[in-house]
Amino acid sequence: MSTSPAAAAIPSVDSFVCPGELALLAVRSEPRWYAAYTRANHERRAHEQFLNRSVDSFLPTYVSVRRWKDRRIRLQMPLFPGYVFVRIPLCERLRVLEVPCVARLVGFNGVPVAINEDEVEGLRRALAQGTYAQPHPYLTVGRRVRVVGGPLQGAVGTLVKRKGNCRVILSVDLIKRSVIVDVSEADLEPVLRPRRADEAALPTIRA
Repeated sequence: MSTSPAAAAIPSVDSFVCPGELALLAVRSEPRWYAAYTRANHERRAHEQFLNRSVDSFLPTYVSVRRWKDRRIRLQMPLFPGYVFVRIPLCERLRVLEVPCVARLVGFNGVPVAINEDEVEGLRRALAQGTYAQPHPYLTVGRRVRVVGGPLQGAVGTLVKRKGNCRVILSVDLIKRSVIVDVSEADLEPVLRPRRADEAALPTIRA
C-alpha cells in the first residue's frame, strides 16, 4: 500500500525533540540506583514498603553486639543510618516518595543524583557473601587502593591495616558516608595519584 503525500509530509515526533532532550528522556527512563533519605530509625520500614511496591531496594546491614542487662544481643543495624538504596527509573520516583517515612531522594538543587551502579552492586555482593563491614567516619584522604578481586572488584577506597589485617574504607560521596570492609591484601593494588600540571617533573639522575 502506497503512502499518501499528505501522510508522508507529517514529520515524526522525534523530529521535534533535540538530541539533548532525547538523552534526558533516556536518563529518566533508565533504572539507576538512588539514595532515599528516611526518617530516623525508619530504614527497615521504608525497605519493606519499597518491596511491597515492587521497588528494587537494598538496605545494607551489619551485626552489632550490644550488652543488655546480663547478656549480649546481636542486632542487625543499618550500615548507612538514614538511607536506603532504590533502583528505579527517575520518572517513577513517586513510587518512592509516596512512602510516608521517606523524606527525599538525595541529589542537588532538588534533582536526584544516581549512584555508581558498580559501587552498590559490589557492596550488595560482598555482604551477601558474608564480607565483614561496619560504619566508619566519612573519609576521602589516605593511601588509595583499588580492589582487583572478589565481590568488590573495581571499588576504590582508602587502605588501613589493623592487627595485621587489611581493611579498606569505601566512601559514598553523595551521602558523605563511609564503611570499612575486610579485603585480602592480594586483591589490592595501589592507585597512583596523577601528577598535577603545576608539579615539576623529577630530575633524571645519570650515573
